[in-house]
Amino acid sequence: MKIVNLAVKRPVSMIIILSIILILGMFTFSKLSVDLYPDMKLPIAAVITSYSGAGPEEVESQVSKPLESTLSTLSNVKQIDSRSSAGSSLIIIRYNWGTNMDTAVNDIREKTSMVEQYLPSGADKPTVYKMDPTMMPIIQIGISGQDMTLAQLQSFADDVIEPRLSRVPEIASVYITGGLEREVKVKINRTRLENYGLSLGQINQVLAAENFNVSAGKVQEGSGEYYVRNLQQFKSVDDIKNVAITTSTGNTIFLSDLAEITDGYKDDTQITRVDGGAAVGIHCMKQSSANTVKACESVQAELEAIKQQYGKDLDIKVVYDQSTFIRQTLSSTQRMMLEGSLLAILILYLFLRNARSTVIVFTAIPISIISTFILLYFNNETLNVITMGGLALGIGRMVDDSIVVFENIFRHRSEGEGLIEAALNGASEVGNAVIASTMTILAVFAPIAFADGLAGILFKPLALTVSFAIFCSLIVSLTIIPLMSSRLLTDRAMHPSHLGSRRLAKIVDGFGGWLDSLGEKYKELLRWSLGHRRRVVSIVAVLMVASICVIPLVGAEFMASMDSGDIAITIETDKGSLLADTDKLVSQVESKIHEVPEVNTIFTSVGSTGNMLATGSSSQGDKASIAIKLVPLSDRKRSVEQVTEDIRQRLADVPGAKIKVSVSSQMTGSSGSSASISVQIKGDDLDQLSALSKQAVEIMKSVPGTREIRSSMQDGSPEIQIKVDRQRAAVYGLTPGQISSEVKNAMQGTVSTRYRVEGEEVDVRVLYAPDQEVNLENLGSINILTAKGVPVQLSQVAEFRMEPGPVEIRRIDKVRQVVIEGDLLDRDLNSVMADIKTELGQKLILPNGYNIEYGGQNQDMIDSFTSLATALLLAIVLVYGVMAVLYESFFNPFIIMFSVPTAFVGVILALLITGKTLNVSSFIGIIMLVGIVVANAIVYVDYLQQLRERGMERDLAIMEAGRVRLRPILMTALATILAMFPLALGLGEGGESEAPLAITIIGGLTVSTFVTLLLVPVMYSLLDDRLDKFRARRKARKERKAKPVEAIETLPETEA
Repeated sequence: MKIVNLAVKRPVSMIIILSIILILGMFTFSKLSVDLYPDMKLPIAAVITSYSGAGPEEVESQVSKPLESTLSTLSNVKQIDSRSSAGSSLIIIRYNWGTNMDTAVNDIREKTSMVEQYLPSGADKPTVYKMDPTMMPIIQIGISGQDMTLAQLQSFADDVIEPRLSRVPEIASVYITGGLEREVKVKINRTRLENYGLSLGQINQVLAAENFNVSAGKVQEGSGEYYVRNLQQFKSVDDIKNVAITTSTGNTIFLSDLAEITDGYKDDTQITRVDGGAAVGIHCMKQSSANTVKACESVQAELEAIKQQYGKDLDIKVVYDQSTFIRQTLSSTQRMMLEGSLLAILILYLFLRNARSTVIVFTAIPISIISTFILLYFNNETLNVITMGGLALGIGRMVDDSIVVFENIFRHRSEGEGLIEAALNGASEVGNAVIASTMTILAVFAPIAFADGLAGILFKPLALTVSFAIFCSLIVSLTIIPLMSSRLLTDRAMHPSHLGSRRLAKIVDGFGGWLDSLGEKYKELLRWSLGHRRRVVSIVAVLMVASICVIPLVGAEFMASMDSGDIAITIETDKGSLLADTDKLVSQVESKIHEVPEVNTIFTSVGSTGNMLATGSSSQGDKASIAIKLVPLSDRKRSVEQVTEDIRQRLADVPGAKIKVSVSSQMTGSSGSSASISVQIKGDDLDQLSALSKQAVEIMKSVPGTREIRSSMQDGSPEIQIKVDRQRAAVYGLTPGQISSEVKNAMQGTVSTRYRVEGEEVDVRVLYAPDQEVNLENLGSINILTAKGVPVQLSQVAEFRMEPGPVEIRRIDKVRQVVIEGDLLDRDLNSVMADIKTELGQKLILPNGYNIEYGGQNQDMIDSFTSLATALLLAIVLVYGVMAVLYESFFNPFIIMFSVPTAFVGVILALLITGKTLNVSSFIGIIMLVGIVVANAIVYVDYLQQLRERGMERDLAIMEAGRVRLRPILMTALATILAMFPLALGLGEGGESEAPLAITIIGGLTVSTFVTLLLVPVMYSLLDDRLDKFRARRKARKERKAKPVEAIETLPETEA
């Protein structure tokens, strides 16, 4: 083989090339970005439109429907989901995977601009967002200070911290929560205002007119030209107090005669706490292409620099830091890679019993890994859970080719050949076999590149990483291994050498002696199998049928969960509750959470749901969110799911609130929701949908394994609706708009102007004095001035009624729907969804025109499994095709493929024993197995064919090939299995995600190896007999056809 000759005969060139590769690999490794997952471009966009004062049905008919009709003409759209709530419309457009979202967002902007003119005049311009994981904060920090008030903290955060952090190169945006914001309040005495015949609207107009800074043009003076500017800005609160106001009688008064003016703070709309103490929250989002770990480190370093520079006694607590979990996950993966490498070394040493020989083979691992970093860098990949997991999975396979090559070189040396001769002959003899086995692995990963959905996005980098690492190991096995063997495999190295004590040497020798005798024992087992071929085939067939029968016992889910130690709690008190009342209840919840020993940090936000896309009214005094960070996984005995259930039980008896406790998900599927369970009921009537959703919630709660079942059709907040009588209002010369504006001024006040003080803009809000605020009793007594200055009470021109507030209206593809979502506990997704479908099908009676659909992670799972099943079939076809091309035969690849179905037995057995489910990760493992398990059969059948070509009788060749190839087959299989064993344990942060994949490969490879050692020889014998019979029959038919022709040709001679 030319590549082997080149490597062995040009050592200097090989050393230089290897050195360049290693240096470049280390350099690119230092430049790789670090992240949790590969870059995920979700095919989802959102259009948000505000329409203040409108109810959900009005928003639906006047905003959502026109936008839906226009957006439905977009190409490549999978689904359009609209959510119409009070004052806001949210439309989510889900595209097919693979869509260019930059182009798609531009198309959406063009479509929305076309429909803007048809939207109501009060509606804002639609805003288009591209959904991106970077929209979520990568680090959340709570800051407090013993010598600083909340107001000072807020001011310091706005003036110093936010600008400094925003300048960090990796950070895209920073936003601040909590704290107190400065505001000047003009507290109007209502009685005096009415006595002077004035209204709040007039006060607002006067303040706005008295505070301005405008250009008045320019004036010429001689040869010069000067700009003129009118400056009439408030410099202090006294300036505001001294504003002159003309009453309806023509008298002049000052604002201080009507109101008390104070320089204070805005009313609390949100309260932030860290571990029970008041704090200001800082939330940082990173740039799309930024290194997450570096971004978080830069933020913390900048905060520490600020603390030192300003001498502030700041208490900085990191509530959420994505880089911590990333570092822990990658550290766990690196540890598993090292452990796997050590186990692979151990098995190599036990087989080879020589340290020098072990080192020669082991060089394939570090060289292949370092070379892979070059590809990752130039392909713009990152170091993440998936790519590092791919390297960890590939470690065992990286030495397989080198084992086969070295073992054959070693055998040639044992037969007396010289160093160079043995290296050339040994490597060349098995070159085709290792190339074929590597090509099958590469062929297996090719279909994954065409997989759709989240599975394709996540596992394409894994396929690329493993493929390149294994390709590098092939090159190493055909170059570096023969080169090192031709120099290092001396006569001394051919003899066993021992490391450690005599006792260890005795154990190694005993194991080696058992291995040496194993070849002959296996030869005898093959002889028996060839004599009982039908029995062997029957046993394997029974195993296959049994494994198929127990498939229902193996659960199924979308993705294996990871224990990041993050828990999210959302709290909703009685509708219309005040912020202070909600805060009291949240404090009770916090005290109960503090009792849980695994809790490390609690970050509380009262007045917020924590939802980045929350729509509707900005006032959320009846809502709160709590983010909990647990201690590291190594410091606790319970999983995050168990702690979540414990907290859920502790909070079950808290009265007056709906509390949802769930594990914070690191990822959402294409459904855009992290909910495991999602059931959608579609229909037209909102009341009917509400009734059906309540029935469905109760039914789903009764299914074992479900938790936190909730409906999107929630009860609306109670509200007082004011209906203006247009005719009465017209009599007084008033319009509904004027009345609405005055009511708004009276109820919540109005920011009439802003004034600059100490370098910041401060709102000036005009409102009634606290003791004269409008309430339910005196709402009708609000005075509204007519154009003639005559006061008219609101009750004279309007009616009042108490009604339940509006609810959110959801539509999917222009059809109304209600969504019921939930989480899982101690059961797999597939079995729970099967029970839910059965229960709803039996107990929920749907009227005509209504139907149920099942989405969420269940739909993501179905879509991914369908895509991966197609990839599996393609992988099998490609593997067979690659082998057929390499061997120029249909027979040998067909025999080799019998090793594939036996792996399925091991997969099912391994998943059952470990209690793991069939998920996307384990499905990828099954696809990988197709390429891995055929490698052993290739090594065996390749040598078997060589023996038969040399003239050896078939059965003798089968047994001799088994004896010779048993050692490398066991070495490669055990090296792969033991290298993946640490990964299969799933220990440490993030280890759970790769464990199902490793377990699948270990189980399938273990069973396939031992069954293949008997089944492949037996099937080769059976099919070879069939082939011989077929050839004999075909030869006989040809002879029968030829005999009449010969008789005709000889007939004249006979007659003569």
